[in-house]
Amino acid sequence: MTQLNLGAARVGIGGPVGSGKTRLLEQLIPRFLARNINLAVITNDLATKEDADRVKASGLIDPKRVRAVETGACPHTAIREDPTLNIQSADELEEEFPGLDLILIESGGDNLASTFSLDLVDFWIFVIDVSGGGDIPRKKGPGVLGCDLLVVNKYDLAPYVNVDLEQMKRDTSLARGEKPYLFSNCATGDGVDEIVNLIIDAVVFQQAEVS
Repeated sequence: MTQLNLGAARVGIGGPVGSGKTRLLEQLIPRFLARNINLAVITNDLATKEDADRVKASGLIDPKRVRAVETGACPHTAIREDPTLNIQSADELEEEFPGLDLILIESGGDNLASTFSLDLVDFWIFVIDVSGGGDIPRKKGPGVLGCDLLVVNKYDLAPYVNVDLEQMKRDTSLARGEKPYLFSNCATGDGVDEIVNLIIDAVVFQQAEVS
């Protein structure tokens, strides 16, 4: 378990382009709100605010609770090397919305080496997807190995992309060891409740105790 900030828990969501990070975010928001968790969101994009605009327009959350960070460089720069902009955005959200329980921070799409600074987040999720190749767990990489929770998304596509899903599950288990992982279909929400439960158990309740 990573160190905890005083105040809102900060949970990162990273992974390659197209793996389903924003769709996961959209599935998480209503589930946390349904559990009366006081929530805000930060998205990261290279040179636009597209993901933030998408979330704001979704109707899932008050648009004022969504912040956009334009990284201007490789996405991992703003979540690992110098997370100042994200830390500042999170601090501003906590100041504007006292009593926040949770801030979800979505990274821009990056490669398997992408990781989050523990100065920024208390817990981080790495999202890969089956259509990216069944060999991703065998290739490992810091994102797959180092995250607090690995999410393997789009498992339903396995028959269409020639992926042996059972072999991918075995490879994921070997790569992760005792660390948690989940298979999901974020288009339908399958597996997302389990992700919510893990975040709540690992971070939100402990954050409340520390605060």
